[in-house]
Amino acid sequence: MPRPATRPTLAHRAYEDLKSLLLKGDYSPGDFLTEGELARRLRMSKTPVRTALTRLEMDGFVTVSPQQGIVVREPSIQEVIDLFDIRIALETFVARRLATSITPQQVEQLRANLNAQSKAVKAQDNTLTTKLDTEFHLMLCDFAGNQEIRDVMERLRSKLHRIILGVQNKNPERILEGMQEHASIAEAIVQGKADEAAQRVVHHLEIGKKFLVSPQHPADSRQ
Repeated sequence: MPRPATRPTLAHRAYEDLKSLLLKGDYSPGDFLTEGELARRLRMSKTPVRTALTRLEMDGFVTVSPQQGIVVREPSIQEVIDLFDIRIALETFVARRLATSITPQQVEQLRANLNAQSKAVKAQDNTLTTKLDTEFHLMLCDFAGNQEIRDVMERLRSKLHRIILGVQNKNPERILEGMQEHASIAEAIVQGKADEAAQRVVHHLEIGKKFLVSPQHPADSRQ
């Protein structure tokens, strides 16, 4: 007989709930948190919250120290550059592969995501556009059929999600530009233009990288 599905532990639930709050921008870089405050918000004891914070520190979301306590962390400029460089390497590979292998069903899924992005942009829903942005890139990795790349991308996107949301909130024009770049990448893939698709991925990600590490962005290389 199949084993019954196990319920997620409180620690896992605390981790997912806190991660969701951080990704939505409920807490900003530099904010000080306490276990008691977070436990009250999540309606659970401090023990699972403490375990969740340990995982979040490993993921780079917070810093926990006896001197400062719990501080919401923002990646350094160098960390952002490194993350985008990894994405460029992986996503250009994915784009080239998909240009020769994407299926009609996958094309429809891609178009559905782009349509949803367009509606979210018109509604000026920055949280949703960031979510759909994430899904667009992960969807391409899913279609490529390489689970290792998909897993790496998931970790990278989680780290960058908060920064991208913050930038979009301050610079709404970048949301529309990003969506248009997504559509351009998808068009090249669907038309089977591997080199062009890869070039458009590089263009899209290089713009994002420069945007995030520009002096206007508060990323601090001292972290």
